[in-house]
Amino acid sequence: MSPARPCTGLRAAVAASMGLSDGPLNTIPYDSVTVTAMGVGVNPAASKSCHPRLKAKYCHVQVPEELLKELLPGPVTLVMERSEELNKDLNPFTPLVGIRIPDHAFMQELAQMFGGPLALTSANLSSQASSLKVEEFQDLWPSLSLVIDGGPIGDCQSLECRLGSTVVDLSVPGKFGIIRPGCALESTTVTLQKYRLLPSHGSCS
Repeated sequence: MSPARPCTGLRAAVAASMGLSDGPLNTIPYDSVTVTAMGVGVNPAASKSCHPRLKAKYCHVQVPEELLKELLPGPVTLVMERSEELNKDLNPFTPLVGIRIPDHAFMQELAQMFGGPLALTSANLSSQASSLKVEEFQDLWPSLSLVIDGGPIGDCQSLECRLGSTVVDLSVPGKFGIIRPGCALESTTVTLQKYRLLPSHGSCS
């Protein structure tokens, strides 16, 4: 039996939030590709003070707030220095963490309802193309407790739609590094340069 459920607002968000609270893996629609999500344990006091627009409690922000407002929400992942509030078991071998605020109403509603950070990865096996609809990762369904079907994400025939988010390293003050070009490279680079950030050595921009 298929675990997929249509993305129908509040009921779907409640189901996904309950599933994340219990710990199993869920797949949910995003603004760039379909992703697999699980909840991340945090300090309870930190989760209560978490702002729905930016989880600044979990990272050290070293860029102007106006810059963040231009890039987020959107198909951009901002890599920053992680804070002590973030669960140490999440990416334990790096001092950095990637922050995403998707431009997707369901995902924003789910994040606010869950009340804490979500660990996300694209819903596909390593080296396979990113998924834009739930049928493309049916081989993963047996390992998932819930699949939220939001319909196709973008043009399934377009290679650009499968590039995922543009990943930018903002952990060094005054500089930026493009870790992954993704689907929003040009507009993201223009915005970063608008705020006089310089490309770091080795950046693929």
